[in-house]
Amino acid sequence: MTVRTQFLRIFQQEDINFLLTNRIPRRLATQFVGWFSQIEQPLIRDLSIGAWRLFSDLDLAEAKKSQFTSLHDCFIRELKDGARAIDDRPNILVSPCDAIVGACGAIAGTELYQAKGFPYALQDLLCDPALVDAHRDGRFVTLRLTSSMYHRFHAPHDCCIERVIYISGDTWNVNPIALQRVERLFCKNERAVVRTTLASGGHTVTLVAVAAILVASIRLHCLGGLLNHDYRGRNVIACDSEVRKGEELGWFQHGSTIILFAPENFSFCDNVREGAALRVGQPLMWLP
Repeated sequence: MTVRTQFLRIFQQEDINFLLTNRIPRRLATQFVGWFSQIEQPLIRDLSIGAWRLFSDLDLAEAKKSQFTSLHDCFIRELKDGARAIDDRPNILVSPCDAIVGACGAIAGTELYQAKGFPYALQDLLCDPALVDAHRDGRFVTLRLTSSMYHRFHAPHDCCIERVIYISGDTWNVNPIALQRVERLFCKNERAVVRTTLASGGHTVTLVAVAAILVASIRLHCLGGLLNHDYRGRNVIACDSEVRKGEELGWFQHGSTIILFAPENFSFCDNVREGAALRVGQPLMWLP
């Protein structure tokens, strides 16, 4: 049995995993990792990436560059040109990120689920009455990025980003174990609510980028900077940015979760189901 296998067996025990990833000073741990990961020292970089490889399925074969200045530089790596094929059919909404589908389905009025038996309300997540009305009885999909995945996210369709609501919050882990134990977790964590209007049909599609422990910063190109705990409370940031399907929107500093909301007359593609692995550009939903 390898060291990695032994470590994963221990770490995957629910009580131990929850204790190690949540019952610690979450904000301090996040701030420390944010600082440490950006140290541009070759030995620290190599040891950090080596440890990451040892305990995960990190694969850098698709990365645009083979050498990184820091652990953070590796986390937010770009991919080689053409590494992700974007479905260009006009009636298809594509996945904005590489991810595992954590949950998906219809919204019952304004209620949906982070995990079986753990509901939450749209108004608690979005903090915007107009968006709540726009997505009432709509469709949602929760896309979970694991630590070793590609951490940049992209436009699901040709659209205009109209507004970003940044909500500061906690940094709970967002893995399945935490989602089964912490009620309304997504509504407690730091997040950016990105409202878009599709160029085709004028439909409202919203992406909610949820940060987590060790990853409490989000970069959006349309805003030109980082969203992090320097912003307090609820901040509404006006925006008017036209983007094309597959165009990069930004990245998590390390990786987390994106919840995508669409109107009720959208339907899921056959490949979208709980536990399915998706990549940027693959079919997600059919437009009406």
